[in-house]
Amino acid sequence: MFSLSDAALRNTFLLGSLLLPLSGLAADAAGVSWPKADTALKTDAATEQQLDALLANMTIEQKVAQIVQPEIGYLSVEQMRKYGFGSYLNGGNTAPYGQKQADAKTWLKYADEMYAASVDSSKDGSSIPTIWGTDAMHGHSNVFGATLFPHNIGLGAARDADLIHRIGHATAKEVAATGIEWMFAPTVAVVRDDRWGRTYESYAEDPDVVAAYAGPMVTGVQGDIGADFLSFYHRIATAKHFIGDGGTENGLDRGDTLADEQSLRNIHAAGYYTAISAGVQSVMASFNSWNGKRVHGDHYLLTEVLKQQMGFDGFVISDWNAHKFVDGCDLEQCAAAFNAGVDVMMVPEHFEAFYHNTVQQVKDGVIATARLDDAVRRFLRAKIRWGVFTRGKPSTRPESLKPEWFNAPEHRELAREAVRKSLVLLKNNNNILPVSPKSRVLIAGDGADNIAKQAGGWSVSWQGTDNTNADFPNATSVYAGLRQQIEAAGGTVELRADGQYSSKPDVAIVVIGEEPYAEWFGDIQLLEYQHGNKRDLALLQRLKQQNIPLVTVFLSGRPLWVNKELNASDAFVAAWLPGSEGQGIADVLLSDSKGNIQYDFSGKLSFSWPKYDDQYLLNVKDAQYQPLFAYGYGLTYADNTRLAPLSEVTRAAAKQHSGEQLPLFVRNLADGLAWALSDSTTGQKTVNASSAVSGDGKSLSMQSVNLAYQEDGRKFVWQTEGGNASASLKYAAAQPLTALGDSKFLQMSIRLDQTPVADVSIALMCQQSSCLRAESLLPLLTGLERGQWHSIALPLHCEGASAPQVAEDAMRLSTTQQFSLALADIALVNSVAQTTQLLDCAQ
Repeated sequence: MFSLSDAALRNTFLLGSLLLPLSGLAADAAGVSWPKADTALKTDAATEQQLDALLANMTIEQKVAQIVQPEIGYLSVEQMRKYGFGSYLNGGNTAPYGQKQADAKTWLKYADEMYAASVDSSKDGSSIPTIWGTDAMHGHSNVFGATLFPHNIGLGAARDADLIHRIGHATAKEVAATGIEWMFAPTVAVVRDDRWGRTYESYAEDPDVVAAYAGPMVTGVQGDIGADFLSFYHRIATAKHFIGDGGTENGLDRGDTLADEQSLRNIHAAGYYTAISAGVQSVMASFNSWNGKRVHGDHYLLTEVLKQQMGFDGFVISDWNAHKFVDGCDLEQCAAAFNAGVDVMMVPEHFEAFYHNTVQQVKDGVIATARLDDAVRRFLRAKIRWGVFTRGKPSTRPESLKPEWFNAPEHRELAREAVRKSLVLLKNNNNILPVSPKSRVLIAGDGADNIAKQAGGWSVSWQGTDNTNADFPNATSVYAGLRQQIEAAGGTVELRADGQYSSKPDVAIVVIGEEPYAEWFGDIQLLEYQHGNKRDLALLQRLKQQNIPLVTVFLSGRPLWVNKELNASDAFVAAWLPGSEGQGIADVLLSDSKGNIQYDFSGKLSFSWPKYDDQYLLNVKDAQYQPLFAYGYGLTYADNTRLAPLSEVTRAAAKQHSGEQLPLFVRNLADGLAWALSDSTTGQKTVNASSAVSGDGKSLSMQSVNLAYQEDGRKFVWQTEGGNASASLKYAAAQPLTALGDSKFLQMSIRLDQTPVADVSIALMCQQSSCLRAESLLPLLTGLERGQWHSIALPLHCEGASAPQVAEDAMRLSTTQQFSLALADIALVNSVAQTTQLLDCAQ
């Protein structure tokens, strides 16, 4: 089933030997045994002596600086010079100098500046070079113009571990061209509930595939253990997220993984064994809990299992602000996570306070000196193995002198090959595929000429929702790839997203699918595609009624219940999230000009496809296993299989509001809500993005900020002078007030960033000018400390209020003068904590 090169086989477990520790070992009397990973990577005496000398001459302050990781959106060059942080990162929405479309040279220039500041010992007394970490989720995916490979779910369908190895090499080269030393990849999650918003980051639901891929990806990125290891263009790799991230209850991102220890080992640890065997230097701890305990604070899992039993000698990096959720911790301190076994702490925004607090905790004995030394040793060992003391500044390194590696033609061809191999043919009635390129072809659907949609999340920006084709200058859309081949063969092609056409086509290729998302923004309750708004189904049915042969290309980050769309299609292709090389789809869908097959379908499902819309837990080897398309399914052109009409009966229902809390903006916007910005001259502007400005371009701006999660808050800045401007949480459709249920309060977290100079009003549940409640927020704001988050609440029902029948805005904030605040965790609740500040009804 797998294609694995001899070189890759030498650097990972053979499947037969791999499966022995994963499934052949029973729990012993004292618990579960976690076998030591078999790796050729050994500690080096010279390196350990160098570490001894370094540690002996480092102050507590210098050691702590090594294990605190800030983010470039908040870190200045001067702060790097002052503290000498051991590493830094760019988040999914951050690029050097705030330039989303910064080119590779600009990234390299920024790397030079941070490197120079880190080795400047004039302020911190340290000249240890820093290193830069970046996600590189499917290629060097944060960087404008990079090659984007299919997301992991598509690569899993390819069943080709040698392909994964080559993608690791190519990605490392593109990362090297920008001067960055460290990748937060690969993700080796084993997903059990496809409602999880990170499903597409997983290779498969079966740990066998994840195990077979993790090692080759690591050796592709880091090089083979030996002379090639971490040399030249090879980068430091990270296996993530340890452990159980793909097994959370109800598929909730960062939720609780309820599993016995043997299942945790047999299913969720599979990729870590082969990654450690391949010499992976970094493991990222997972946000989730295991049976109620946060992994970031779990000494047993991080230290006793990962480091001691499994034998991992690299370092553990935390996830973005994940330490906040460990008992006894907050954004600015977390001894508990260090003591549990986290070695490097990702503290994007609050790194200065975190640094000072950690120094004090070491001095007070809350963090033992031996634990600090172990963390620093582990991190510096990886940096020394990479050669950080000998390579010099980024722009002078041999691998950085290869700008031609960035989006190299051979990388694009490799990505195109990966697209071809990832496609899974689910239906091909009447052998409608392959399509002759000499045909008259209608290309429809909003995904056809939409590179942002085919790339998905983690593509230039974190969520991928604010991208256009202009953000992918070197990419090819599905439409562009089809058009090139059709026109070259003498056929005709017409692009109409809505399915209209000037002359009736011989065949229609309709490209539809999920909108981009990342992490918890992608969590869903229901598996039905476009539940509640079947606009793509309507498009398919309209074309079907005109007797036009219909090929559907489905872009998605997971299997979804699409029985209705399947019934409306003659052929149906699961294309996953193919990335930047859309022409790979044309290579398989179209024959050549002589009618010969160019490339056959070879992809096989690495995730079981649901037969019913309530099959939330559907995994191969389950006791009760009734998929529509089983794990491993995938037609080829040699198959003559006709898919009979499928049942379109739905069985699932959306979860109803329990009455305790109704989220409006908790981590992300609830379904049916959007932000709206209004000014006195241009009216209201509705936005679903993380940042925006009012219609007049100046009066009111919104940007994302972090409370507990990445971008889980919004900061509003009023620049108006005299004219009224307002920020609203707006319903897509007016809601009857009865939909509030028993909610008694609107509760939210608020951070005052600028003291108001005019009245600030807050209004709840408004229909035009009629609101359930409208008050001045000044009495509450005047008592708040600036720059700190506070929990506040307002009773919804006050005597004498004249309530509207429906609400168009759930909340509205207005003022006429300069002012700024941030909001997060906005919800309707039944009760509030005693620590919550209450803006009560007027007496």
